[in-house]
Amino acid sequence: MSYGGIVSHLPPDPAATAEDAEHARHLQHAVTLAARGLDDDAGGPFGAVVVLDGEVVAEGWNQVTSTKDPTAHAEIVAIREACAKLADFQLHRAVVYASCEPCPMCLGAIYWARPSAVFFATTKHDAERAGFSDAFIYEEIDLPHAERSIPFHRIEVEGGTDVFDAWLAKHDRTRY
Repeated sequence: MSYGGIVSHLPPDPAATAEDAEHARHLQHAVTLAARGLDDDAGGPFGAVVVLDGEVVAEGWNQVTSTKDPTAHAEIVAIREACAKLADFQLHRAVVYASCEPCPMCLGAIYWARPSAVFFATTKHDAERAGFSDAFIYEEIDLPHAERSIPFHRIEVEGGTDVFDAWLAKHDRTRY
């Protein structure tokens, strides 16, 4: 069954601006990518695009199951491609469009990439209805390390913090 060519069945908003239409167009592209990934059995139903100066510079869809990579979420795939194409690890003037509200991992990647804005079409509650819930991750973050479902253990080792001191002393470091 093909999910490609998904179109909105919402009536046009007479108060919508050209900028709104542009955002909707890019969000529709992200939804179409989600459908493409679904059609190709690449992973979950998620898509994303990175746009710079009105042009799509990168796109991605969830590829977790097809690549056997739990980090291959649509936003991560699109951010990696955009950074490679732009030869920069930050996306200051770019905009990320996602078919769904980003999960905690993608949210972290988005903040590290520092785009100028993020737009999304569906919410984490819509994703939860389809079986994609991130609530447990948010709950785990607040737990003490030893009480998490995957226990975290800190063991201090000699020289462990030396790399941070070396970083601070490095005069030609690239700040981020």
